[in-house]
Amino acid sequence: MASGLRGAVQKVSSTRAFAKAAPHVVPALDRAVHRLSRGRVLLSALMLPGVILTATGARSGLPRRTPLACLAEAEADGGGWILVGSNFGRPGHPAWTHNLLARPAAEINWRGEDIPVTAVLLAGEERARAWRAVLEFWPPYAAYQARVEREIRVFRLVRR
Repeated sequence: MASGLRGAVQKVSSTRAFAKAAPHVVPALDRAVHRLSRGRVLLSALMLPGVILTATGARSGLPRRTPLACLAEAEADGGGWILVGSNFGRPGHPAWTHNLLARPAAEINWRGEDIPVTAVLLAGEERARAWRAVLEFWPPYAAYQARVEREIRVFRLVRR
């Protein structure tokens, strides 16, 4: 994405209005387009790299599919993916984070490939390093964290 457009999207995505509308619109559009394109297209990935996370519901035990932005780590760093439970800067943790805490074995669709993963909630210095990388990757996460009292959950997904 061109840097001017990326900056404009970052500015808009940092607003409270975006935080109210996005959770209802973005995931539904992503799921529909991803399904219709048989896993080849993820709309939000036009702005940020993204995955479709399939996690098992903590209470229901049913598969839950959630499109999420991700920071893909270099192969030299283990080749995992970083997911941020920002919930667009809304007060509660997103449901998918509860699901990963209860059942860390999951699957992602990354660039059309289904990959079994294990989710690890990051803490301490490991979380701090990942958070710095995430803020460099997508600065609006800082605005999301500033709006909430909870610490935003950060997960590393590693191949199983």
